[in-house]
Amino acid sequence: MFNIQEELKTLPDSPGVYQMKNAFGEIIYVGKAKSLKKRVRQYFQSKNHIPKIQAMIKNISEFEYIITDNEVEALILEANYIKKYRPKYNTLLRDDKQYPYIKISVQEKYPRIYKVREVKRDGAKYFGPYPSAYAVNEIIDIIGNLYKLRKCSLKLDGTKKCQRPCMYYHINRCTAPCMGNVDIKEYKEEVRKASAFLTGGEDIIKSLNEKMLKASEGMEYEEAAKYRDQIKALELISEKQKIVSAASIDQDVIGSAVGMEEACIQIFFIRNGKIIGSEHYLLTNIENESREQIISSFLTQFYTGTVYVPKEIYIETDIEDMGVFEKLLSQKRGSKVTLKVPVKGEKSMLIKMTKKNALEVLEKGSQRIKKNIEESLKAIEELKNILELDEIPERIEAYDISNIQGVQSVGSMVVFENGMPSKSNYRRFRIKTVEGPNDYKSMEEVLERRINRGLGEDKKGFNKMPDLILIDGGKGQTNIAEEVVSNFGLSIPVCGMIKDEKHTTRGLIFQNKEIELKRTDIVYQLIYRIQEEAHRFAIEYHRNLRDKTLFSSELDNIENIGEKRKVNLLKKFGSVENIKTKNVEELSSAVGMNIKAAESVYNYFQKAEKKS
Repeated sequence: MFNIQEELKTLPDSPGVYQMKNAFGEIIYVGKAKSLKKRVRQYFQSKNHIPKIQAMIKNISEFEYIITDNEVEALILEANYIKKYRPKYNTLLRDDKQYPYIKISVQEKYPRIYKVREVKRDGAKYFGPYPSAYAVNEIIDIIGNLYKLRKCSLKLDGTKKCQRPCMYYHINRCTAPCMGNVDIKEYKEEVRKASAFLTGGEDIIKSLNEKMLKASEGMEYEEAAKYRDQIKALELISEKQKIVSAASIDQDVIGSAVGMEEACIQIFFIRNGKIIGSEHYLLTNIENESREQIISSFLTQFYTGTVYVPKEIYIETDIEDMGVFEKLLSQKRGSKVTLKVPVKGEKSMLIKMTKKNALEVLEKGSQRIKKNIEESLKAIEELKNILELDEIPERIEAYDISNIQGVQSVGSMVVFENGMPSKSNYRRFRIKTVEGPNDYKSMEEVLERRINRGLGEDKKGFNKMPDLILIDGGKGQTNIAEEVVSNFGLSIPVCGMIKDEKHTTRGLIFQNKEIELKRTDIVYQLIYRIQEEAHRFAIEYHRNLRDKTLFSSELDNIENIGEKRKVNLLKKFGSVENIKTKNVEELSSAVGMNIKAAESVYNYFQKAEKKS
């Protein structure tokens, strides 16, 4: 049994990352700390927490931590865990986009040009990010026309590699260095020109105009038309790239807008003094978070991925651990990165523009949410009329049972308040008293446990009774639910949600009568959403339990062997059977193992062998 107070005493005064877990072993929060000892203790010893953190603390059953060498490592690890586990109480970046770049492999003897979505430290030149793959393909096509750089992935050393050149040579888009007859100096000069074009250093449009006029004067009209089309494409790209700075350095400008339920971050991507694109990102779980915390969460999740890091990043306000972020970003870029808060000038104006754009996105989202709420309210009002209820069912609880041939049976409870999902009130039930595949008895157990908790002293998460209960099933399941409710002396209406032969929502069972619903009705749409959500939630829980069961082994019974050591042993030796054949020295060579743990494993299997 995990004793939080005892574990708090053993926390190290070191930087690291901590994971808070609930009773189901799910990671509900991930955080970093300069001192794990001070930070983690703070949650349990201080009472001055925002409501979201207070709710999180109530759900903590245990915690784990990992010590890191420094704060930068902690920041990286925190970001990776947030992306991997998407914890319930962390501020989450909803959209982790990866933008396209143009790559010229200058580290190769005959460099090639192509599109990528990841920037690596491989000696190549990267240009971007660009707002769309279409823009990248368009630019690469123009460069193919102008400079004839290869696109193939062949490793070329100047000798003949191919019997015949590819299509790009025949359409005059490549000089075919694969044939071994291209002068390396001439080719490198074309690479230089292409790089200069991508950085804005070549007056390409002027050069193309001259070539177009020359071709036109020579009555080479097809050639002139080709140059004309290239000029138009370049002018279109240039129009989209607003010049905002004379400095030829890469910059990101970040502004935010904060709503009630989510925040929006807007970025302007400035490359070589031009805005080449912009994008917005939404963050959830932002209740009671400060703007500084929201921006910090965004920076952590956005820039610790594979996204390119510019030389300068402009933000609207100072954030905690500014220096740590700069160290991290500098490491990722491979050169110094600076975080700046502009107070005047062009960058301050750009910050205002990003904030304005972010606010517009939020307002549009709010309008959408408002519309959904209005439709949901209409739906529950109509549901009241269809069922002839006395009151509008403001709180609806829906239940579903999931099992595979009776194994690991689980129940789910999803809650809709005013027609909208209230995910903080969702609950899961592991069936305890029922053997085998018995949905009726399983449903009975779930409802009894739920109502008992709601009527008892320990009302955590169950203090409010539903106005309507929905059961995923027909008359049998509905009658069982009605009987449970009646036995407690309650008068909560119960409906069954029935499906057709295609396992899609068909209608309702209420008071032993079937009510058909038209798919175009707003009530049907509400019931369909509720039924699908209850099923999804049950299946998700069932899969988690099943996965844990499938990964169980004899190693789970051995003292001093936890989940991490189990995984490392299996990685090292391949199977439990192989582990059984190893001596103490061999076992201790696995990652995370020591002599004590190795002896525990060795002695366990020796005893087991003697018994058999």
